Amino acid sequence: MKEYLTLAEIQRDLREEGLTCVKLVDHYLEKIEANKHLNAFVEVYTEEAKKAALAVDAKIANGTAGKLAGMVIGLKDVLSLTGHGLQAGSQILQNYTAPYTATAVQRLIDEDAIIIGRQNCDEFAMGSSNENSSFGPVLNAVNNAKVPGGSSGGSAVAVQAGLCHASLGSDTGGSVRQPAAFCGVIGVKPSYGRVSRYGLIAYASSFDCIGPITKSVADSALLLEVMSGADDFDSTVSERPVPAYTANLEWNGKAKIGYIRSAVENEAIAPEIRRQTSEVLNRLRAEGHEVTGIDMPLLDSLLPTYYILTTAEASSNLSRFDGVRYGYRSPESVDLESMYKKTRTEGFGDEVRRRILLGTFVLSANYYDAYYTKAQRVRRLVREETSRFFEQFDFLISPVTPTTAFTIGEKTEDPLQMYLADIFTVQANVVGNPAVSIPNGLDDQGMPIGIQIMAPYFGEEKMLAFANYLTELNKEEAVA
Repeated sequence: MKEYLTLAEIQRDLREEGLTCVKLVDHYLEKIEANKHLNAFVEVYTEEAKKAALAVDAKIANGTAGKLAGMVIGLKDVLSLTGHGLQAGSQILQNYTAPYTATAVQRLIDEDAIIIGRQNCDEFAMGSSNENSSFGPVLNAVNNAKVPGGSSGGSAVAVQAGLCHASLGSDTGGSVRQPAAFCGVIGVKPSYGRVSRYGLIAYASSFDCIGPITKSVADSALLLEVMSGADDFDSTVSERPVPAYTANLEWNGKAKIGYIRSAVENEAIAPEIRRQTSEVLNRLRAEGHEVTGIDMPLLDSLLPTYYILTTAEASSNLSRFDGVRYGYRSPESVDLESMYKKTRTEGFGDEVRRRILLGTFVLSANYYDAYYTKAQRVRRLVREETSRFFEQFDFLISPVTPTTAFTIGEKTEDPLQMYLADIFTVQANVVGNPAVSIPNGLDDQGMPIGIQIMAPYFGEEKMLAFANYLTELNKEEAVA
């Protein structure tokens, strides 16, 4: 079976070429089995996906199918689906079954998307390489010695390798965009509050966003359009009307684009990434867009602010995993105190324990004002600086990552180097703005490079249109 770039192509063949959803699901199931070594899926819903395919085929036949008929999608292992396992890549939730379905997932199902399985991720979405999962690392399909990025690594690889048509991931500091860049696919982080977080296992509640990973901007726009909107189960989701993203993917006019000078001039950034980013900026200038380099004084404060605040929120959010209510309970427990200590020590991996300890430290009475309060002040300053930027510019363009996918094990002994992989992505989460990663060529080893477009708060409509335009522009350049 041919590989499809867009859902529109699938739906055309469903109507005209004798393709069926059953054939599609069988195709993806065969590919998942043939690529088990990638470790992208932790559970495959074989029988359920086949039944769903039959039901969607029947709807197509009688003309009642939804917008997503023919879309076979995988879910990152942090999104609830009733009656299915949900572990967040952690042993502390072993044997846990989700009692309800996440709002974003249910909205896809309501439009006849077919869920094919749950995908491997860094434990509790904490990581930049998908090496922190209790199910083992995910392998990059381009080069199995390389990481896929994280924490939505399994979701990105599944799309990259054609194991499903699209995936849903979560993005707390770049966890959709960074693996999308490492895998050569498209990843969207919406504005905070655009998509309901109900049914998403929390890492850092004021940062977490659910976002799609696809092979085309059109499919990302469609998924975002279906998922977005008010939800009675989530008080933080916006009630703003959802634009028709898919109907407005044509970019017209000239854009004012800003880029951070250090992102293309700093020698710490891989030379090939600097070169490719500069070429895109020059291409946009040649097309008549206004492209201006800027300095962002608070850039060096982004990562410390992000990690102080997210670890603090993680410390609070993960306190519920204690062996009392659900999930793993240490068999070595002898009393309440030992149950807490042993359960959390045995159930959580190294990175999760590290972040819980950091978060507990910055929230402690002696250090709360010195760290947590100051980080909140810096967050406000970054928001104000970003707002001023978007008074002058339509988009902020930057690399997604300072390097391409690195070798498995290369950075596991140096957490600070691992954290630096998020240097360009965390700003969108700190301020709540939308951002998208699109493919931007390959390095000299054939590994994918991504480029990031960030837009004003709730500026997804123009961002997706411009991303679609730039994707086509890059394709034309590659052909030329």
